[in-house]
Amino acid sequence: MKSWFFALALSGLLIFPAHSQGIVTADQFLQRVSEHYASIRDYEANIAVRSGNMSMSGTVSHVSPSLLRIDFAPPTNQVIVFSGNELVVFLPGPPPVVLNQAVSQSRMGGANLASAEGLTLLRRNYVPTFVTGPNPVPLEGSPGEQVVRIRLTRRFVTEGFRELILSVNPATNLIRRIEGTTIAGVNVQFDFTNIRVNQGIPEMRFAYTPPAGANTIHNFMLRDN
Repeated sequence: MKSWFFALALSGLLIFPAHSQGIVTADQFLQRVSEHYASIRDYEANIAVRSGNMSMSGTVSHVSPSLLRIDFAPPTNQVIVFSGNELVVFLPGPPPVVLNQAVSQSRMGGANLASAEGLTLLRRNYVPTFVTGPNPVPLEGSPGEQVVRIRLTRRFVTEGFRELILSVNPATNLIRRIEGTTIAGVNVQFDFTNIRVNQGIPEMRFAYTPPAGANTIHNFMLRDN
């Protein structure tokens, strides 16, 4: 079940286009991110997720305000789809399993952040500060690439991540990396490459039908396993 955890966490960590000119404070930086993201209709990128010895990669697609799909490879054929009020996770198995959960946009937390309203909630629920100031620093593991790093520390214990660090490439105005620490102390890193915006992604892409014969588990978020 750990594999879908990464994808579920990812739904709250979409890449936010950023505008870094005229930054005065970290909060103003985050506000500019929200204002710029409000102009983005759709978004697609390659993604790599790492936590400890586990890793996943694939493609994330998003259409404003709340449609989200992640196609993984590896694990091959694993899919996550959020339609705005329903979360579907397909695990290819064997045996193949479909995890299904009705989720309101406000409770989703993750996919809901992929909007101007969601980023407003992020500013409300987290305290932003610069990690080393507003000036760009090298991005670890990516020679020659410079990023601005901003730290988000939760205000309330109900937030799923204790802390988030966003690494923004000021040359492209896109977030290249997100590092998160969960309430359980698990460190997760998300890297985004080959980012494309406003391509006209059709909403039908998010009308996902799982393969026939898969075992369906409803309300899986409420289960102990």
